[in-house]
Amino acid sequence: MAERIAPIQGISQVDRVQQVSRTGGAAAGQFGALLRQELGRTEPAISFSKHAQSRAAERGIQVDDTLMDQLADSVERAQAKGATNILAFDSTRAFIINVPHGRVITTMSQEEMEDNIFTNIDGAVLLR
Repeated sequence: MAERIAPIQGISQVDRVQQVSRTGGAAAGQFGALLRQELGRTEPAISFSKHAQSRAAERGIQVDDTLMDQLADSVERAQAKGATNILAFDSTRAFIINVPHGRVITTMSQEEMEDNIFTNIDGAVLLR
C-alpha cells in the first residue's frame, strides 16, 4: 500500500520570504534614492565659529558666496600641502582657519593686520 506524502511545511515560509524580498526591494530602492539625495547635498566646505562671525560683523567684513568660495579653495590648497592652521588673506582682510575642520577661527581687517603677529599657523594662503 502506498503511503501518503505529507505536505511540505517549508513552502509557505518560502512564499513569505519572497514577499518580504519583493517589499524589501522597493524599500531598498527608496533607501538608494534617499542615499543619493543625501550624497547630493553639499555641506558648506567652510564654516565660521561664533567668535569669527561676531568679529566679521564688528569689523565690517562681508561674508558672501564669493568669499566662501575663496576660503574653501584656500582650505583645499592647504590640505594638499598638509597644513593644519592657516592664515588666508588678501590686501583688506585675513582669516585664521583650522584646515581639518574647515572652520574659520577669527577674522581681521586691514587695520588690524598692520601690527599683528600671526602665531600657531603652519601655512599662509593668498586669497584668489
